[in-house]
Amino acid sequence: MKLAKFNKKAEIFYTIQGEGKNIGRPSIFIRTSLCNLHCSWCDTDYTWNWIGTPFKHEKDAEPGYKKYSKSEYIVQLSVDEIAEELSKINCKNIVLTGGEPLLQQSELLELMHLLRKNGPTYRFETETNGTILPSEQFDNLIDQYNVSPKLKNSNNPLKMREKPEVYKFFSGNAKAVFKFVVSSSNDLDEILDLIARYAISPERVYLMPEGTSTEKLQAKQQWLINECKNHHLNYTDRLHIHIYGNKRGV
Repeated sequence: MKLAKFNKKAEIFYTIQGEGKNIGRPSIFIRTSLCNLHCSWCDTDYTWNWIGTPFKHEKDAEPGYKKYSKSEYIVQLSVDEIAEELSKINCKNIVLTGGEPLLQQSELLELMHLLRKNGPTYRFETETNGTILPSEQFDNLIDQYNVSPKLKNSNNPLKMREKPEVYKFFSGNAKAVFKFVVSSSNDLDEILDLIARYAISPERVYLMPEGTSTEKLQAKQQWLINECKNHHLNYTDRLHIHIYGNKRGV
């Protein structure tokens, strides 16, 4: 399986869930590499913004920023090797993140089967951008989908970021919750349109302010909380940013 590399090892870490329905819950994160979308504000651009690709990122203007080498930012581990790493941590809530985890469904399916065989109390969440359909076998094993659809502000073309059949699948799946990153009122209008068109239950929708610092998050916080109250949607913060800052592996 292709995982993000951090400190010369696979990016597997024990922390708390910082966003969404299970905010604050102790969890082990497994960060897969590779993504089928290329969000200009992505904070895990080291999983897709490879040398030689044409993708743009908001950090392009920053001195010293450059695209990433696959050989330096991807590590390949077998399912058995990943399970061995997880066995060292006393936690059974696993969050499959990325990148886009559903690009590696078959490998993740094998991992979930192995972990459940070794410990039936393992629980699995996957974070996904909502553009790839899970297989029936994958759906049978996953406990929660954290669907984070991308909006116009991501600078992905509409035909890439909005797949109607996938939206309908997740809207009709009781295990799915939706988390939207909000920067402006234009984003909110787009979200409300998607909720209406795909009949997404408001109680399963979480709105999260865009930002990678406490100051940026707080600047949007009160406005967004009021909008959540007005539209009967859930607010979620980015708790890990407030606790650890914009750091990897925490």
